[in-house]
Amino acid sequence: MQPVDFTTLMAVCAELRSDWLPARCEQVVQRDRTTICIALRTIQQRGWLTISWHPQAARLHMDNPPPRVPDTFTFSQQLKHQLNGFALTEIKPVAPWERALDLGFARRPGDPIQWHLYVEVMGKYSNVVLVNAHNQIVTAAHQVSESQSSVRPISTGSTYVLPPAIVGSFPNLEESQQRWQERILLIPTTLKQAFFKAYSGLSSALVRDLVYQAGLDLGQPVDSLTAADWERLFAQWQSWLWCLKSETFQSSFFDRGYSVLVQTESGTETVQALLREYYTNQLNQQAFDRLNNQLTQRLKTLLKKLRQKENTFLARLEQAVQADDYRQQADLLMAYSYQWQPGMDSIRLEDFETGAEVTIPLSPEKNAIQNAQALYKRHQKLKRSRQAITPLLEAVQSEVAYLEQVDAAVKQTVQYESEADLVALQEIRDELIQQGYLEDPTYRPGQGRSDDSLNVRKFLTPSGFDVWVGRNNRQNDLLTFQAATDYDLWFHTQEIPGSHVLLRLDAGQVPTDEDLQFTADVAAYFSRARQADQVPVVYTQPRYLFKPKGALPGMVTYTHETVLWGQPTTLRDQSHPSPPAPVLVNT
Repeated sequence: MQPVDFTTLMAVCAELRSDWLPARCEQVVQRDRTTICIALRTIQQRGWLTISWHPQAARLHMDNPPPRVPDTFTFSQQLKHQLNGFALTEIKPVAPWERALDLGFARRPGDPIQWHLYVEVMGKYSNVVLVNAHNQIVTAAHQVSESQSSVRPISTGSTYVLPPAIVGSFPNLEESQQRWQERILLIPTTLKQAFFKAYSGLSSALVRDLVYQAGLDLGQPVDSLTAADWERLFAQWQSWLWCLKSETFQSSFFDRGYSVLVQTESGTETVQALLREYYTNQLNQQAFDRLNNQLTQRLKTLLKKLRQKENTFLARLEQAVQADDYRQQADLLMAYSYQWQPGMDSIRLEDFETGAEVTIPLSPEKNAIQNAQALYKRHQKLKRSRQAITPLLEAVQSEVAYLEQVDAAVKQTVQYESEADLVALQEIRDELIQQGYLEDPTYRPGQGRSDDSLNVRKFLTPSGFDVWVGRNNRQNDLLTFQAATDYDLWFHTQEIPGSHVLLRLDAGQVPTDEDLQFTADVAAYFSRARQADQVPVVYTQPRYLFKPKGALPGMVTYTHETVLWGQPTTLRDQSHPSPPAPVLVNT
């Protein structure tokens, strides 16, 4: 993840000073352990300033409103108590080439600054510190004790000290090309390393942009550059310093990051929008990978234990089937007890019905009647065992079917493509917590999520009908029992875990065979049988769908079904097999 460097920070400052000063602080919300959002209002607009001290994504920029979840963090409460009603009147760096900003708050524009909110964007050492007019720390996002840092401890009540000054030579717009070139050539190394050894205050992203615009390679040795190469590179160097001085920046995305100096077709209108989009996607990607791995491992463990339990019950049930054999042997032994002789360890008797010879093992210490009674007891025990095991086995098999359905939903979303993918996994996690399969003491039911909306995958049939595909059990239930109308058709793989699929139809519309086949292919693709060539798919009208009392999420029964053979390979073999971007559908 690309960190915010000094150039990006100055680009953010320039936009904030231009569009958001002065602004009244109306609210402070902490959305997670490393991010606060400050509601700012100017005469023309209202927005949210996001400030983060995340070790990999420390930043500040205007952002979307935070989710409406309970804020129980002490830091945000302290900021709210001190800053609410004050005006943000000043944003400036604390020192040249330092990645730390001073946000000044006053009673009203033009009044003396009473509060300084220092935002230190310095990787794993990032922090946000509130300081009063007497330079005394009132609160900090991250307290640093003297045992952690003897150079610069940060604690409530102590005096705020600026970060240690950066040493070395800094870029200068007035520097001549000859002097600049001599610095770069001082140590024979690659172009990338030469910049870092010659100047302080640079970042990898900045050097990448300068070298890229000059048409050179980062790994190119400095002594291999021609006079024309040096001319182009120095021109880019001067252009960058002029952008800093004039506060004119551009924004663009690259394969592995972004730039505030290079203009491409993938750019955004503002640096704020660039940072919002980039870090939202990057953090969502991290959260998605972490959650996907957590759910996959948890489901794998649960299913392994349940299948072991299922196999144990099946083995015991198979033993219980022999209960009638023991009763039959006891009956034979009682009828032919006169043939018993003392000391016998087995006896051969003819079966009542077939006449076949049956060998009955005996205990030599017991007589015929006692052996028969022992067989009757074993028969009764196995009979009771069968009666007890059958419901337990059915419960385990139902639980396995449910978790396999959840597992299929997780495996359908293996890569992050949009925020809807992360939301789908979060809904699965919430469902597993509610069902008692996961533990999370910080979980709050329904937090940050609307219960009457679903982020469905959406396709179009050859005739132009909509096909909606649920991403998890919650969406499946909403799709089937709330979104579906009497005119729609419901599809699902037959006895195979998969998504609920809805072919949307209006009154009087009749799908063609191609529409039905396409929808069956979609249902087969979004199931556990995705890799098969042909998959049985059933479809029926929503009125023939039922949710049994006490059924787990996503589990339904149906009648009046018709079977089609879905072919998931028709979707899997397309040049773009991944589903299109999801749409938010209000039910």
